Order: sequence, then C-alpha cells, then structure tokens
Amino acid sequence: MSLNRHCCVVALLALSGLFVSGLSMQSNPSIAGDYAGVLAGALHLKLHITAAPDGSLSGTLDSVDQGATGIPCADFRLDGNTLSFGVPSVKGSWKGTVSADGTTLSGTWNQGSPMALNFTRDTFVASEKPSVVDGIWLGTVQAGGRTLRGQIKVKSDRSGHEFCTFDSLDQGALELECASVTLSGSDFSFEVPKVGGRWSGKLSTDNQSLTGSWTQGGTFALNFSRQTAAAAPPSGGTDPAMPPVKAADLESVLDRDLAVARTPIFRPGPLSEGTNGGIAIGVVQHGVRRVFAFGAVQPDSIFEIGSISKTFTALMLARMVAQGEVKFDEPVRELLPDGTAPKAAGAEITLLDLATQHSGLPRMPDNFHPADPRNPYADYRPADLYRFLASHGVARPAAPEFLYSNLGFGLLGQALANRAGKSYAALLQQEIAGPLGLKDTVVSLSPEQQARFIQGHDAKHGPAHAWDLDALAGAGAVRSTAADMLTYLEAQLHPDKFPALAAAIAQTHVLRADSMPGMRIGLAWLYVEKGGFYWHNGGTGGFSSYTFFDPKNDCAGVVLFNTTLSGGGSFADVLGAHVRQRLIGEAAVSLDR
Repeated sequence: MSLNRHCCVVALLALSGLFVSGLSMQSNPSIAGDYAGVLAGALHLKLHITAAPDGSLSGTLDSVDQGATGIPCADFRLDGNTLSFGVPSVKGSWKGTVSADGTTLSGTWNQGSPMALNFTRDTFVASEKPSVVDGIWLGTVQAGGRTLRGQIKVKSDRSGHEFCTFDSLDQGALELECASVTLSGSDFSFEVPKVGGRWSGKLSTDNQSLTGSWTQGGTFALNFSRQTAAAAPPSGGTDPAMPPVKAADLESVLDRDLAVARTPIFRPGPLSEGTNGGIAIGVVQHGVRRVFAFGAVQPDSIFEIGSISKTFTALMLARMVAQGEVKFDEPVRELLPDGTAPKAAGAEITLLDLATQHSGLPRMPDNFHPADPRNPYADYRPADLYRFLASHGVARPAAPEFLYSNLGFGLLGQALANRAGKSYAALLQQEIAGPLGLKDTVVSLSPEQQARFIQGHDAKHGPAHAWDLDALAGAGAVRSTAADMLTYLEAQLHPDKFPALAAAIAQTHVLRADSMPGMRIGLAWLYVEKGGFYWHNGGTGGFSSYTFFDPKNDCAGVVLFNTTLSGGGSFADVLGAHVRQRLIGEAAVSLDR
C-alpha cells in the first residue's frame, strides 16, 4: 500500500462495477445530467445522475484517468440544496450543496480523509445537424515495436464549434479533453494538452477517413477510419506467457517489454525522455541475484520505499517479541508515556492488532495538518500523536475489520522505539539493517548516501520534495537500494540463512487475519492465496515501489521507481507483478500503460 495521502482514492477508484440504483428523499430532477470534477488536482471524474419518474435518483461515476467507467453510486439524498451519495465499491461518499441553477455541486469527497471535490454540469448542446467530422474515429500508430490504438469522438454544438475527446485504448488513457479543434474545408486538427500531442490531417472526399500525423516529441503517421460504435479498452491486458525467465536473462526481456514505457506516444511513457523517470530492479531466483536499472537512475541509487517500511516495522516487533522485550498481545498503551491515554474499559488495541491492520484506527489521525504539503509528515511529532490518542482512546472495536492505516503502523513504530529507549532510525539499524548487513537501508542519509539519493518526481514529472517522517516513521520513513532490498527479500525466502533473524522472520509470515478479497495478512506482509506469494508496495510524494517473495517458486523481486503514483495508479506495482510473472512463466500484465 502507498503512503501517499491520496493513493487510497487513486487505487480504489480504479474499481468498476455494474450500474445499481439508489433512492433519494425529496429528489429534484433538475440535477439529473452529467457533471465533471477533479480530485486532488489530478484525478478527473465524471458523475452521471439520472432521475426516475418518481423523482428518485441513481447514478454512476467514471474515473477518467484510470479508464474506470460505470462505478455505481447509491443512496442519493437531496434535502433542499444539500446532496449526498455513496460509492459502495470503494467505501467512499460525497456530500455538498447544489447551486440554485443546478450547474455546480460543491462539496467534499470522503474515503478515510476528506478532500474537496466540486462538480460542474456539462452544458454542451449538440448541433441539430452534425458536421462532416462528427462521430467516432479509430486509428493505430506504431511505437516501440507495438501497435497502439487511438480513438477520437468528435461532436459539434449549435454554434458550429467542434469538440472532441481522445482515447489511448491500449494505455488505458480515456476521455482526454481536446483543445483547438479546427475544421476548415477538408483540413482537420486538434490538440490533446494533457499529453502535449497534436494531430493534423485531411478528411477524405467520402467523409470516411482522416489521413494525417500525430506529433508528440516526434511525428508519426496516424490515420483514422470512421466507426459505427466506440471500441473498448482491453480488459486486463496481458502479454503472452513465455517459459520461465532466468534471473540472469531478465534484464534483456524487460528491455523489450518496456519499449512502450520509453516511448512518448499518446501519453508520456513512465520512462520516456523528458519524464526523468528511472527504475531500479532487483531479482533473486534459486539463489541467483541480479540488480539492474532503466532510465534516469543507477543500480545503486537510493530511493524512498514508502510503505514497504511497514514490513521492517513488523519485523522489529517480531524480533523484540523473540527477545522478550514486548508481547504480541501487549496493549500499545503500555508502551506510551504514562497518562497518554486512559485504560479502556474493555479490550484494548494490541501490538498485534497494529501489525495486522486490524486495530480499528483510521488511516490518518484527525489532527494531521501539514505546514508544508510537499513534506507532509515532517512536522507531525510524537506530542501530536499522543494528543490524538488522548482524544481518540485506545479501545479495540469488538470485531475490527482490515483497515489500512498509516496511523496504526506509525504508532507501532513509535511505541517500539519508546520501549527500546532509542529512535526508530536507531532501532532499524540495531534490529534489521545491522544483522543483515544492509548498509544503505536507513532513515537519515550520510553525505555519501545523499549523493546517491535519486531525485523523486511528482505525477506531472516535476521534482518532488523528499519526505521526512517523525512520529509516523514506522509507516514509511525507510530509504534503501535495490541491492539492499534484495538481501532483505532473500532473508524472507530463506530465513535459515540468517540465523539471528530466522525465528522473527518466520513469525512475520504467519497468516493471522483476512485483508483484501483473496488475500490474508501476516505481520504487514500481504499474502495472495491463489498465487501463494507475499507482497507489499509503497509510495511517497516522489517515489513508488513494490516488493514480492514467492516461496513456492523460490524467487523474489523489488521495483523502485523515482516517480510517485499517477492518475492510473502505480507503475511500480504493474512492473513488479510483470517481473514475477516472467520469472515463473505466466502470462504477464502488459506494461503498455
């Protein structure tokens, strides 16, 4: 899971489902229609509201940047000018007010933490007589040895102005808004500002084809033909299976598989020129190690690993249990300063509850108010954490469900540091980095390490501020290299080769509770039941990462990316899954996204 404050929304909004209706109270049909909004400055959403004859409302939500359409909304309620609805599949809800003319919906999206989300009605009025280019057009372009499909939907309004949206179907980039759409005689052109692309060409005399070129870094032939219906993006695109790839051969296989990721066609690839993107990869298979890199990083570059830090915090817990310093069932309150929170009347949150994401604590504390959004965790101090606990309490819900909580793991890290009488950084060195010989796995960087700490980038490929964590260090403060992470993963595959940590590592693998559908959880590590492997991912403001280890197939891997999550999710996650599938010989999730 990502430490990024908005990642939960980004990741969960990728879910889609069939349309379901909801009921309203005193619904006003005047709000029926199509609305558009932008969440967190980057995620474009479209809301479609329908009114039934009895006045009840229903609707669906599209996450445009992720290619997720038809996400069902439910429980629409309109009371005066106050509107609310839920999105059950992502456990989210929206509440706000409707303007007097029904053209704007101003409110807040809540999915663990509230974020402003306003919608504006689409007031487009179609021309009574379509123009000669109105309709759906489909074309293909060759890039990186692959064929990519581009689709445009063109329409004109009553004043004669042309509009269009652009779909890069095979990359999952849908409904990108066009600009400067121009039709002059048979000459037609448009721009797609979000990806910095432009198409220009001519309409055929029979109005059935558009012949021209796409310009985006270079110029590529791209001809369109008229369609009677829109083409859909591929569902769960995969590359064909090949025999299991040996670790020694994986770099050359990935060099081919990443071709489109390095090509800026239709939208910038994660590793294309100008993005400054770079990925370090480490794999081990039957004892054979390889570390290599693509793009603007080196194999020994140091990255923020974000929430993969939680697995280190969990291993600290297991080691301290093995050494008799703490107990799994010990209430966390007992590791905090006296008087931090009153003893609960019933069951209390234990260290094990925190390590399995079943504490009932929210994703983030409600007194988290960063002074600098670029480095949001830096000024959240232990005193702030203790104030939150004094208000919230440490009572354990009767039957807490899995709830991914940065707060919970931050609290666990702080509590363990308290018991040890040292900082989280020092505890990391003492319990894990030192015994495993991880020289570059740290919280604070030496001058030599700072020189290798690669620049991180935001979703728009601009430089991102490094993240510094204090009270919540246990949730995501660790920095590391692909080589160090690979050693850490080797210890997960073969604990017996690391006797000082063997018993503790084995404890982190014991499956203790359900997590997401089809998954269980040990201590921090998530386990995919069908595949039989463990994994965790991470993300900060400028980095994203993914790790896995597969005992059944005796392989493991890490992907470290110097770019945060995008509107389409985590490229590190996709590449990490692809690496594992190549190593074991399965069909591999496509990297053309």
